[in-house]
Order: sequence, then structure tokens, then C-alpha cells
Amino acid sequence: MGKIAVDLALIQKYNVPGPRYTSYPTAPHFSEAIAWEQVEPKVRENNEADRDLSLYFHLPFCQNLCWFCGCNTVITHQQDKSAIYVEYLKKEMAMLAPRLNPRRRVGQLHFGGGTPTFLLPDELRAIGGLIHQHFQFSNTAEAGVEIDPRGVTRDHIKALREIGFNRASMGVQDNNPVVQKAVHRIQPFELTARTVDWLREAGFISLNIDLIYGLPYQTVDSFERTLDEILTLKPDRFAIFNYAHVPWLKRSQRAFKTLPTPEVKLGLLKLSIEKLAANGYVYIGMDHFARENDELAVAQRNKSLQRNFQGYSTHGGADIYAFGISSISQTDSVYWQNQKDLPKYYEALDTGVSPLAKGYLLSADDRIRRQTIMRLMCDLELDYPAMTRLLNVDFPAYFAPELASLNDLVADDLLVFTPAGLKITETGRLLIRNIAMRFDAYLRASQDRQFSKTI
Repeated sequence: MGKIAVDLALIQKYNVPGPRYTSYPTAPHFSEAIAWEQVEPKVRENNEADRDLSLYFHLPFCQNLCWFCGCNTVITHQQDKSAIYVEYLKKEMAMLAPRLNPRRRVGQLHFGGGTPTFLLPDELRAIGGLIHQHFQFSNTAEAGVEIDPRGVTRDHIKALREIGFNRASMGVQDNNPVVQKAVHRIQPFELTARTVDWLREAGFISLNIDLIYGLPYQTVDSFERTLDEILTLKPDRFAIFNYAHVPWLKRSQRAFKTLPTPEVKLGLLKLSIEKLAANGYVYIGMDHFARENDELAVAQRNKSLQRNFQGYSTHGGADIYAFGISSISQTDSVYWQNQKDLPKYYEALDTGVSPLAKGYLLSADDRIRRQTIMRLMCDLELDYPAMTRLLNVDFPAYFAPELASLNDLVADDLLVFTPAGLKITETGRLLIRNIAMRFDAYLRASQDRQFSKTI
């Protein structure tokens, strides 16, 4: 992907609230009326197959709150809280694991948060032991963990390798001390570089770095310095997120009185795309970049790339079973989310019931639209004959109103129609969320303003 001619007026035109489509329907449509008694039959049905599993564990604790953060976290300096949490993860695994087909193999494992490395190294070893007690892993399993360089030790890294982790993702956001102070996250570059060295010494095979554009006091020049510094670490992947300013949902974000102008924010995005492309990274889409030989880039070329709650993934067809507060599980027919608050999560497990808080049962139309949106966001095209075979519907006829609504996007050079379907242009990659929204039945019915803006 080369230089992109970006029209600021065009970006501003499409810069509206919209989902990130890590699921469809999206989480705001999950219902508290869904009970475990409705979900359990779907789990039994799902486990008649023996396809791969993807496991997610939400480890929510952080010592300090980063003011930009939109994650579900528990801020505490009380280290004993994590030991208690490990005991409840043990209860949840003991409750759910027997319901899963024992022939299924784990192809993907992820620890997210919060700060997974808030846990002591021996607590990480304990969770790893429990996971391997309950689940069998494939020989090629990917195991990824989110790491905060500010609190991690060499023993943390050693413990993670011992329990099978081979991929790491580190939050950096910005190296500029002025920006770090403004967002309440002090993390000198030297600390990040030291952690990268430890990971590579331990044998981690893949490193992702998270950056955020749109934070207070960022400029194009200062962010370019951050990019240049991080490039010296030679990460395999980048995730460069658009800062999601949702102060009505996250009170800490109200501390930000001054944010970059739309012109500066666009400049930050344009800089990121062009600099990473010049340094051998493929723009996968949304906020993900990967080296040309990375599995993500290969999967996109092969049209096997997937998208789920952890972002872009190479593991298609794997059902997600998630543990811990706020975590979301996903099969082909149902989503369910755990309680977001520790006391409610603990109370449910103490009484021997699922900690489910809400869920969603997918209709036939939901499944068709989910596949369509996911293929659009992963393949950056829709091949009508291929989609007809995949969905077992006449694709152009089924989506006739949606396809007819795309003419303005064609006029704005976001996509082009082809004899076989449609393709997203390079400009359209920047606005892929907007294009996907045209296939979202729920947004048409009621525009949901709980989302961040698309750029």
C-alpha cells in the first residue's frame, strides 16, 4: 500500500459514531433477558463438533488507571485481590470445561485485561496449570498475552513461557513524556525496549505494539518520533488505534480538556499508514498492520483472515469460550457475556451458577449479516458468487437494498463495483467501518450513539 491521497472533507463527512464490528450484532444489543438456561442448549449443540477452541481470560487488575482506557478494569494496589480472582477462575473453569467436547483442541489462547502481568508469576503459573488440566492444546496453538512494561519482571516473562505463551502485545500508546503525563501513563521508551529484549530472550515468536492516535498534545512531529523509536524494536505487528473518546461511558476521559483537531488527527493516521508501509508493513485494515510474511498478512491474501473480540485473527472457525469478569463467549449461534462487577461474578460462582450477565441468540439473518460484514472487513471485497455459496442464499438478491445504497460510496471512491462483486479502494480501507455499517440491520433501525467515531 503506497501513499494515500486523503481528502479531509471526505473523512469529516464519514467521521460518525460506528461499531468496530468485533461481533455482529454488536455488544450493545446483548440482552439481560437471556439466561443460562437458553444458552446451555446452544453450548451442547456447539460441542457436537470437534473443531478448535479459542480461550480468552480477562484479568482485570491494574495498579493505576490510564485515563484514555475504555477497558473493564479493577484499579487496586492490593496484590491479594489477584489470588482471590485465580480461585474464582478455577471455579468457572471447573463449571464450564466439562460441558465442552473433550476431543476439541485449543488453537488459540489469550490473556487480556486490565494488566495480566499484575498477577504474580506463580499466580500465572497456577492459571496455566488449571488451563492445561482442563483443555488439550493443538501442536500449533497460538498463545498471546497483553503485557505492561511498567510492572513486568523477568520472572513474569519466564512464567508465561512456561505455561505456553509464545506471543506478546505491549501497550505503548505514545513515547512523548508530555502526552504520557496528560494521559496518566508514564512509560519511558527504555522500559519498553528492555521488556522487548526480555521477551525475545525468552523465545516469544511474535510481538505486537499498541499505539493510539488522537491523545492530548499529540502532534504529527512528536508522533513520528514515537513511530521511529518503536520501529527500532522491529515488532511483527502494530495496532494503531483511534482514541475512542466516550466520556459519557468512561468518566476518566473527562480529564481531557484539549484533544487534537480533526486535521491533526487525520495527519497522525496518514503518517502512521505511510511510514509503516515504507518500512515493510501491510495495512491489514482498521488499526492493524503486519509484516508482509506475518500470518495476518498471509491470511488476508489467502482470504482466511477472521475478526473477533480480540481483533483480527488467523483462527477461523474457532469458537470462543471466555472466562473472568466482562468476558464474552461466542459460538455460531449465541453470544454471552459475564458479569462486569467482581462482587456479582463472585456471588454467581459461589452459588454454583453461571456468571452470565447478558447474551444474544442469533437469528438466521444475523448469521448471514455477520458473515457478510466479517468477510468485507477481512477480505476488503465481496465476491457475490463466493458469498452465495458460503451463505446458501442468492447474495445480490438478498442484499439488493444494501447494494443499491452504496452508490454514494462509489462516488466518493470508497469502493468499486466489479463484474463479480465489489472491492474496497485504498481510501475505503480508512472507512471500512462506515462501509460495513451499510449491511447492519440494527443501525438502520436505530442509529446507536454508544460508539466512538470511525476516524
